Amino acid sequence: MTGRPDDVVAQAARRRTFAVISHPDAGKSTLTEALALHAAAIEEAGAVHGKSGRRGVASDWMDIERSRGISITSSVLRFEYGGALLNLLDTPGHADFSEDTYRVLAAVDAAIMLLDSAKGLEAQTLKLFDVCRHRGVPVITFVNKWDRPGREPLELLDEVEQRIGLRPAPLNWPVGVAGDFRGLIDRASGAYTRFRRTPGGATRAIAERVPAGRAAAEEGEAWEAATEELGLLEAIGAELDMDAFGAGLCTPVLFGAALPNFGVEALLEAVRELAPAPSARADAEGARRPVDAPFSGQVFKVQAGMDRAHRDRLAFIRVCSGRFERGMALTHAPTRRPLATKYAQTVFGRDRSTLDTAYPGDVIGLPNASGLTVGDTLYVRTPVAFPPIPAFAPEHFAVVRATDNGRAKQFRRGIDQLDGEGVVQVLRSDLRGDQAPVLAAVGPLQFDVVTARMAEEFNAPVELTRLDYTTARVTDKESAEALNGRRGVEVLTRSLDGSLIAVFADKWRVRAVEREHPGLTLTPMLAAGVTD
Repeated sequence: MTGRPDDVVAQAARRRTFAVISHPDAGKSTLTEALALHAAAIEEAGAVHGKSGRRGVASDWMDIERSRGISITSSVLRFEYGGALLNLLDTPGHADFSEDTYRVLAAVDAAIMLLDSAKGLEAQTLKLFDVCRHRGVPVITFVNKWDRPGREPLELLDEVEQRIGLRPAPLNWPVGVAGDFRGLIDRASGAYTRFRRTPGGATRAIAERVPAGRAAAEEGEAWEAATEELGLLEAIGAELDMDAFGAGLCTPVLFGAALPNFGVEALLEAVRELAPAPSARADAEGARRPVDAPFSGQVFKVQAGMDRAHRDRLAFIRVCSGRFERGMALTHAPTRRPLATKYAQTVFGRDRSTLDTAYPGDVIGLPNASGLTVGDTLYVRTPVAFPPIPAFAPEHFAVVRATDNGRAKQFRRGIDQLDGEGVVQVLRSDLRGDQAPVLAAVGPLQFDVVTARMAEEFNAPVELTRLDYTTARVTDKESAEALNGRRGVEVLTRSLDGSLIAVFADKWRVRAVEREHPGLTLTPMLAAGVTD
């Protein structure tokens, strides 16, 4: 039932499970579509937000995503390319949803870090790289928008090395400055590829291989500049070291433009050839569970509202070891209860199909698997529990109430659903009552998602009242008794796990309380995108 070990090892070796991360507006969703297009997973690239007559990107399926033109929830795209099976986990670009990105990074083996050629490393990019470093996720860098005015390529490489300590190793090099993109030189072979866009960039760009002699004559000064820069890279030893890449010390760099589909195929090749295949993962005790061990997996996301026809709730599970077969009975590690998998699915954006088998690196969707929450481990035969996926420290708080008291049942169901998905953290107290829980968020846009989904999915419109708290600490029962009643402090219970969370007006209030009561338990939570 769990497959031969050699079969599992061979299948795992084919898998590449990776995420695309970036600062907002760097072109992440456009690149996601371009990768799927070049792998022949879709026939046309999805909409570039704001362009009429183009459909929405496959990975952005929520109404609020399409209307605002931003990715606010992660999604999964699974497709084959060059003999490899790629599991691409798209991530939210906006900083307010960085907690969802963190969960995705717990489920991948590599990441593509997308840089805007004009802006370089931006604040959210830096935070996301910190998360990759913390989790040991190797990073491939793609410098995007080279068809638009931007900075010098050597300047961008220097910024990557100086600001985040990654030694860049370009795999290809642009001919023509940013905004005058002629083509790309492959550093390994010396081959030059010139690109020509198709109407609207909806289909693959036309690529032409041009001999070096002809390219030198036709590209003129742009070719001379590119070859001089390549000579400089060779002189300084900017070559890819695979050991350093796997250790998070070196990043392969590629250049291109996702919107017209320039340089995307080279990026796909880099993912196939360089990104690590699934390997043994450490459990909560630090022991590594090999890929050919009996099945195990971890829930990294729970999402509802993907299929309006069924209104179900889908748990996304990264396969960590063994062979999964639809119908097998799994054990839920936190409760030791059995879990049926008759309706297991594979996901492509919001579209689903029945999944019969899966191997390490794959993502399984289990609909309406009650009791599953983010971070839970599932297994067969040999018990295992993987480390929990920590919650971020919220910085925004609001009391939520139903605008129609007659819809109290729908209100409670909706709030509990969004809490279980991790859309927000839900905090409660006897003082405020069950009809006025406190929502805790990393960023205020999470509140907009709650408001929209409560009205659309649960038919329970809500109103929010912002609270003047900005800082949260984990505490215990004894400390809570000392904190209750103090000005600028409130102790609430986190609904999902029952932990006590003390919220403060600001960090200075925390310090004042710690000075007055040095024995209190006030443990910081994981900061958004920053190592703990």
